[in-house]
Amino acid sequence: MLELVTITPSEFKQLAEFIKSNFGVHLKEEKQMLISGRLQEILTKNNFSSFSEYYQYVVSDRTGEALKVLLDRVTTHHTFFMRESEHFYFFRDVILPYFQQHIHDHDLRIWSAGCSTGEEPYTLAMQIDDFFGPDKMFWDTKILATDLSNDVLATAKKGIYKNESLASLPRHWVLKYFTRINAERSEVVDKIKNEVIFRPFNLMESVFPFRKKFHVIFCRNVMIYFDTETKNHLVNKYYDFLEPGGYLIIGHSESLDRTQTRFKYVMPAVYKKE
Repeated sequence: MLELVTITPSEFKQLAEFIKSNFGVHLKEEKQMLISGRLQEILTKNNFSSFSEYYQYVVSDRTGEALKVLLDRVTTHHTFFMRESEHFYFFRDVILPYFQQHIHDHDLRIWSAGCSTGEEPYTLAMQIDDFFGPDKMFWDTKILATDLSNDVLATAKKGIYKNESLASLPRHWVLKYFTRINAERSEVVDKIKNEVIFRPFNLMESVFPFRKKFHVIFCRNVMIYFDTETKNHLVNKYYDFLEPGGYLIIGHSESLDRTQTRFKYVMPAVYKKE
C-alpha cells in the first residue's frame, strides 16, 4: 500500500499563496486536507517525497502543464444546464427584449466567464436562437466563453452530455438543439456550437484584451473562490468592460458590496451598469 505524503502548514501556505497570486483563488486553511487529498495521485505518480518538492516542480515547469494540472485539482467545475434558472428567465424576459430594442448595429456581445464544461454558454445560445427566431440571421450574437482549465474547455468544445443532464431543458430544445448519440449521450448541434467561442483565460490578467465592451457578463459561482479585495477589483474591471445599460450576473451564493461597487442592484445576483 502506498504511503500518503502529508502536507505541512508551511507547505500549504506556500502553495496557497502561489495559487492566489497567479489565479486569485483563495484557499482557506480548512481546505488543507481536501487539497492534500486531491494532489496525492500526482505526488505518487511522480515519486515526490514532499509537497515542497512538488511545489518546486510546478514553478520550474516551463511548459505550464504542471500548473494546469494543479489548477484543475484545486478548483471545482460543477455545473449543469439551467443552473440557477431564474437568471436564464431574466435573460429571456428582460435582457434580450431590452437589447433587441437598443442595439442598433445588431451586435450583441455576451461573455460567459468561468464557463466550465459549457452548459451555461450553450444554454444562452439556445435561448438566443429561440428568442430571435427567423430574425437571428440578422444578428451577431456569438458568445465568448472562457475558463482557466483547458480540460473543461476541451469537454465544452465537444458538446457531448449525458441525456439525463438534459432533463431540465425544454423538451423542444432537446429535440431541436441536440443530436442523440445513443441511450446515454447527446451532442449539441453545430448551429449552437458555432455560436460559442471557447478560450482559455485567467481573470487575474492585468489587462483584459477585449476590443469591444460587452452587453452581458455571466460570472456565476466563480468569485466564491476569491477574497474580498480580489473580488472587488475584478468587479470593477467588469464594470469598465460593460456597455452602459449592461448587466453583470453572478451566482446566488455570491453578492456585491454595494458600498464598493458602481453597479446598481436589480435583483438577487443581478446588477446593472447605468
